[in-house]
Amino acid sequence: MEAAAPNPTRDSTSHEQLPNDLVRDVDRDDLSRLVREVNDDAHGVSFQKMADRAEAGGYPVSKAFFQRMATNGIPTAPTAERLRGMALALARPLAVVQRAAAIQYLDYQATELAGYDDDIRVIVAHLAGMEKSERRRWQAMIEADERVKREE
Repeated sequence: MEAAAPNPTRDSTSHEQLPNDLVRDVDRDDLSRLVREVNDDAHGVSFQKMADRAEAGGYPVSKAFFQRMATNGIPTAPTAERLRGMALALARPLAVVQRAAAIQYLDYQATELAGYDDDIRVIVAHLAGMEKSERRRWQAMIEADERVKREE
């Protein structure tokens, strides 16, 4: 039997009262939360509609999968193809869906960038994977561009 997803307004239990591993699991449900938000938002996209969108985009994901994901009932990370289908189904950028999956399933830690669009997040993630010398070169180019813009 699957447990319902945590609801902070309904659940009054504080993190201090929960074992560390349970706190981690409650806090790390980003992908599940994303599915719930799309399902619960003002337009309320149904799980069936999500499945239809994914299939129409060429990356089928079942209605049952979305239902289980919403309740945090999927124990393993979705495949890359399934994440593509989920992005189409949720009408969210693939990078956002991938990041949510990484946080939920891989204990990925990231600092949120405020005031930028998803392309900026992708660039930062790309730079983070580079060798130190390559990052320094990119940093110098970005800083030079910023100096030119300030001088104009």
